[in-house]
Amino acid sequence: MTDLKGTLIVTGANGGLGSAIVSQIVLSLQLNASYHGVYTVRNAASAHSLDAALVDRGSFRSPQRGNSPSSHSHEKISLDLSRLSNVRKAAAEINDRVAAGIIPHIHAIVLNAGYEEFEKQTWTEDGLDTTFATNYLGHWLLTVLLLQSMDREVGRVLWISSWSHNPHDPRNSWNGSFKEYNTIFNSGSIDSIAKGSWSLTKDDKTGWAAGYRRYGASKLCGVTTISELQRRLDQDSILKNISVLGIDPGLVNTGIARRSGSWFFRVLLWQLLLPAIAAITIYFFPNGPLRPARKSASDIIAAALKSGPPPLSARPKGLYLNGSELGARNPEGKDPANGAMLWRDTLRYTQLEDGETSLESWR
Repeated sequence: MTDLKGTLIVTGANGGLGSAIVSQIVLSLQLNASYHGVYTVRNAASAHSLDAALVDRGSFRSPQRGNSPSSHSHEKISLDLSRLSNVRKAAAEINDRVAAGIIPHIHAIVLNAGYEEFEKQTWTEDGLDTTFATNYLGHWLLTVLLLQSMDREVGRVLWISSWSHNPHDPRNSWNGSFKEYNTIFNSGSIDSIAKGSWSLTKDDKTGWAAGYRRYGASKLCGVTTISELQRRLDQDSILKNISVLGIDPGLVNTGIARRSGSWFFRVLLWQLLLPAIAAITIYFFPNGPLRPARKSASDIIAAALKSGPPPLSARPKGLYLNGSELGARNPEGKDPANGAMLWRDTLRYTQLEDGETSLESWR
């Protein structure tokens, strides 16, 4: 393992953005030779986009066998983030492999997997809104369970966010999605968000706005965790150098719209028009709202692994990026009271117990 700097974990690696991240790692000689990739997907046996991104460069290779420009040390793991038992199982396997020296310590966790619903709304077997459970709760649990395996000097946790987390963002004003929904954390707990009673699809006539709002609420939970988890890490005698940050990758053509029943939205707009427009506008607006997957993937890799240029640094603690620039987050996500409330309720929903995390101040 002497030739590897660390392990890079990417969730949702079979999606449009996740596979773009993996592709850039594979095709970069420096990244390829420096990091062992742990790529999580819902079903590792059917991850065609991820397999294509890996360019047939070999299945799992033990880091002890060394790297070559034509091979990337990696493994695929099946992970359903909506099932907390599955999250615990996957985290335990990774922790065991790091402890045994089979793979290096974790340099970065990229919390990329995303789930959004449109005309319908579903719940997990535990009665939780699927969007909330997948985008936030499973990612939170995975992170706190893996802290024991993080590189204690340079480790980073990167939350992939979205402008949907902020009702006051001008782009949400344009689409009218948050009309009459000026705040998201408005009841002293996250119960209505967690259980899916906030912004119910059955009460929505647009076929998309209710699901988009729930998606935004799940992203706000991640944005709020940036500050709250960073505060707790900063107080930790062992984990104090770990950074937590977030990034809005912009509007990217990914598979997240595949659950829409509208052919116009799912195919014509999302798969054909938006990519074509992004390919043109990127030359005039390099960090504009509409971005090709390759640009967003490059920004994510920089946030996860690089120390510059500004606003990135060696320890970009609590940073929130919009692509390659500083971003503006919802003030609700920076409120310490909201952070404390979210942490309290998250502990209740995940039922975290003593010995499951190495974070000293986890209660």
